[in-house]
Amino acid sequence: MTFGQAIASGFKNYVSWKGRATRAEYWWWTLFIFIVTLPFNIIYNATSQGALQASLMAGDQAAYLAALFGPTYWLLVVVSLVFFLPSLAVTIRRLHDIDRSGGWFWIILVPFAGSIVLLVFALLPSTPGKNRFDS
Repeated sequence: MTFGQAIASGFKNYVSWKGRATRAEYWWWTLFIFIVTLPFNIIYNATSQGALQASLMAGDQAAYLAALFGPTYWLLVVVSLVFFLPSLAVTIRRLHDIDRSGGWFWIILVPFAGSIVLLVFALLPSTPGKNRFDS
């Protein structure tokens, strides 16, 4: 699967919890999300850092909160929300590809270890042939 095909598949199946997503599809989608959200993170950090530091030095809690939750923060929130469901669906389909239930996604709630387990699952090869999640 190519980069473009993975992006198209991610948006086409953005709420599809059935089927499988190959390693290539999952990692191309992850790279796409990283590339798209990186500029928004940079803009947020660049525009808020000075104001955050100044408000901390002045001890002004209201100014600190205003700088923390400024317009660029809300732009970052909107961008993140746009990609939340497609990313969740791709992750669940990736779990299906290794013959795991989508419920394994919730392992991410276990601090530190959960992320590592999910990363290992994402790195595992696909189960050969058909499995119980084929549509």
